[in-house]
Amino acid sequence: MKAVVVKKPGEVVLCEMQKPEPPAGFARIKVKAAAICATDLEVIDGNIPASYPLIPGHEWSGIVDAVGDPADAYWLGKAVIGSSDVVCLKCAACRSGNWRYCKEFEEIGFRRDGAYGEYLLAPVYGLCEKPEHIPFENAALCEPLGVALGTLKKVDASFGQSLIIYGAGSIGLCMLAAAKAMGLGKTLVIATTPARLEIARQMGADYTIASRERDVMTEVRQIFPEGADIVVDATGIEECIQNSLKMAKKGGAVALAGYGRGKQMNIRMDDIHINNLRVIGAGNNWNQHATAMRLMAEGKVDLTPFISARISREEFEKGLEMARKRPAGFVKAIFTNE
Repeated sequence: MKAVVVKKPGEVVLCEMQKPEPPAGFARIKVKAAAICATDLEVIDGNIPASYPLIPGHEWSGIVDAVGDPADAYWLGKAVIGSSDVVCLKCAACRSGNWRYCKEFEEIGFRRDGAYGEYLLAPVYGLCEKPEHIPFENAALCEPLGVALGTLKKVDASFGQSLIIYGAGSIGLCMLAAAKAMGLGKTLVIATTPARLEIARQMGADYTIASRERDVMTEVRQIFPEGADIVVDATGIEECIQNSLKMAKKGGAVALAGYGRGKQMNIRMDDIHINNLRVIGAGNNWNQHATAMRLMAEGKVDLTPFISARISREEFEKGLEMARKRPAGFVKAIFTNE
């Protein structure tokens, strides 16, 4: 099979690989769509622990081509998405649904080969059927949508609550889509890129702020004089996190869903202490991919505006360059095999 492989940090090639054979408990997926995530770039650059050489890619959809256990034959030929979490399913963390706390946790696309190849191996326990009317490329985006759903679940988001989202990349826009599907109230999206803010408006954002053109804190105070119930930082940038702590209302919640790239950051502790804020780290999917698929199937979420480019594996350099440079309006490039 053909696969895009990170030989070592900074060295990415397209090469022929052996088609993987699924062990018991796993299915082999013929990949139909795989989205390029900003986190993949961190793997390529060596900024995230990974097992090299590695086939990246954790946002995917496809068709089950083989199973390792005849008892799982039901899945053969099924169009699916799935969890990229590989866990023991036996420990207390797994039994409570907190797969990411499993001591044996490994993630497809990081410690295990992922979806930049024609085939990947995924655990059967995490598979979810894709309805026929949902395109494979949309289904691949259930992973970032699951991150948004998991984040809002962690902050106990509920109907009618106000929400500020800092950042309009795929995670920030997924937060908006999830918030709208969950019936949250007034929403504000803040970003540097006007083109992405236009997408946010199309997706139902009540307010947007272009942070390079307007004074963010002044604008926020006009929209939310007492602060918002929930603020989600989807940037991982120090200044944005500092501002997020000032935007939440007293007793509100701030979710840190952006990747900080290992940087040390300064915050004003009194912004948390005096205002009794709940500050929550929430940067993972947390088993929400099936819910994400259901919301798409019911027409409550449509991530079609995310798909900025459809490319082949042979065009991987083009896709990675777009993901790095983020031209105006760019959100996602997707490898497609339809």
